Amino acid sequence: MQATNVKTNRRRQDRIQAVLPVRVRGTDASGQSFEVLAHTLDLTATGARLGSIRRQLKALDTLTIFYRQRRMEFTVVWTKLLDGRSEYQIGLQAFSQEKEGWGMNLFISSTQPLSGAAATSGAV
Repeated sequence: MQATNVKTNRRRQDRIQAVLPVRVRGTDASGQSFEVLAHTLDLTATGARLGSIRRQLKALDTLTIFYRQRRMEFTVVWTKLLDGRSEYQIGLQAFSQEKEGWGMNLFISSTQPLSGAAATSGAV
């Protein structure tokens, strides 16, 4: 039996908790197009975790996320149905890495605390 590398499933970047209102456009698992309001739960420079998704999605689905005047393309990496609810959380991976895609610099080292300006620049 071969030993598995525990680090293969670990995140490459730290998540930053941020609840931001977004519009989500895509096609659900049944083939229906949709556009809904949702919110982020946390962010990285190359991805996000969304909550309040009430459509069933599949891994590798493509979604367009709108935040303020920004439009970003993502691939669904995972989905999780919350217990006792008709609500999903979804993990997203960005098609391209933008330095300030969310309007804040997410390339801050995990050893550095967020400065006041960096922590509040994405406030809605």
